[in-house]
Amino acid sequence: MSQVDPRKKILDADIQNGLPEEAKVAGFQIHPDKLASIVATYDIKTLRKLKGVEGLSKKLYISLDEGVKSSDVPTRKNVFGSNLYAEKPSKSFWMFVWEALHDLTLIILIVCAVVSIGVGLATEGWPKGMYDGLGIIVSVLLVVMVTAISDYRQSLQFKELDKEKKKIFVQVIRDGIRQKVSIYDLVVGDIVHLSIGDQVPADGIFISGYNLLIDQSSLTGESVPIDINEKRPFLLAGSKVQDGSGKMLVTTVGMRTEWGKLMETLSEEGEDETPLQVKLNGVATIIGKIGLAFAVTTFLVLSVRFLVEKGLRHEFTKWTSSDAMTLLNYFATAVTIIVVAVPEGLPLAVTLSLAFAMKKLMNDKALVRHLSACETMGSATTICTDKTGTLTTNHMVVDKVWISGKAIEVETSGGRATLDSDISESVISILLQGIFNNTGSEVVKNKDGKNSILGTPTESALLEYGMLLGGDFDNERRSLQFIEG
Repeated sequence: MSQVDPRKKILDADIQNGLPEEAKVAGFQIHPDKLASIVATYDIKTLRKLKGVEGLSKKLYISLDEGVKSSDVPTRKNVFGSNLYAEKPSKSFWMFVWEALHDLTLIILIVCAVVSIGVGLATEGWPKGMYDGLGIIVSVLLVVMVTAISDYRQSLQFKELDKEKKKIFVQVIRDGIRQKVSIYDLVVGDIVHLSIGDQVPADGIFISGYNLLIDQSSLTGESVPIDINEKRPFLLAGSKVQDGSGKMLVTTVGMRTEWGKLMETLSEEGEDETPLQVKLNGVATIIGKIGLAFAVTTFLVLSVRFLVEKGLRHEFTKWTSSDAMTLLNYFATAVTIIVVAVPEGLPLAVTLSLAFAMKKLMNDKALVRHLSACETMGSATTICTDKTGTLTTNHMVVDKVWISGKAIEVETSGGRATLDSDISESVISILLQGIFNNTGSEVVKNKDGKNSILGTPTESALLEYGMLLGGDFDNERRSLQFIEG
């Protein structure tokens, strides 16, 4: 009778410590946190003790050939979590109103309006004394509402745009079939196919592949790509495939990944002011200081002259209500100077012009997240964008082929008729063998029974052309024996 290695018993006890009962019933033999720490700390020693990715797959109750069973997906989400990241709640409309009120020019105008109303009521009474102050307040409210409504509408549109951008699909093996699933539907144990340009959707371990180079600059800041192989098998969410192809076993999803932890620690930084906002704030500050200086000077001069005249008339000790009213009028004059000095129409003019610019950009199908950004956009002469998937549909087709010394245009509706009749069947047969056997992509049947091609755009275009010529992917693959080196 064979004895169990005591070191294996200690390791099993360690990785299963605290494992929920639901996980044990489902056949899982490793705690989610311990599994996450193996990848996060590049713990190759523990991975080797578990007998590599094959041993780890047994702990996760999956087959590396068959992948996860669809019926197990809900249980895996409950035990290991979903591949979702915590997002900050979207701003309400009143938050945009509050942010708009923080403009320095508007704050100065609000203070002037309050003082103007107070002095106006004391000197001119109701309702005449309210007119100047209410006019300023209406102007401020108009500026605030235009800014807040514009920014809020754009935030809603960007929210919808973000939802579309997040509809990213990856190729996985489930129930023994290669299929596309959303990255947010990934679960621990999934077998994911990676190719050039793909973003690693979760933390995981390399299973097999060819010349797999990973760019981890978004995580580590290191621009040199990392060669992923059996000796360095750890893959982190958020990194990108720079070259090669491969398969990975998903070990950590969602907020347990290194990418999730990084997103959790990052806080949203305040936005920088645009050049126009800086200039307007500077102008408002200078005008406010100059206006305040002249207002104080005017009030002091008028008050001193009044006191001197009162002293010359030997009435310095006699004060009446008319004297108090005279001083209040002098104060009202000083407040009027400040109110007139600050241009309450300037913020409104700037806001309306930027709102008009935003409307013009929207008509050109360009979304602007913040109203103030229109100022910068108006100065743009060149816009650089990622072409694939943005300006194009990320779908390629074979346009022309060179075969038997001839260049032939390809017509998608022509089938074999697109090839000249003097090209022999043996040449076409060799061409189909080359297309269907020298590829990492696959042709699978979807739920409707129709053929669907899974793979990179270039290889998918070649497979489409092979099927256009009447080739059968499965028959061609079965007719030859593959030797992996």
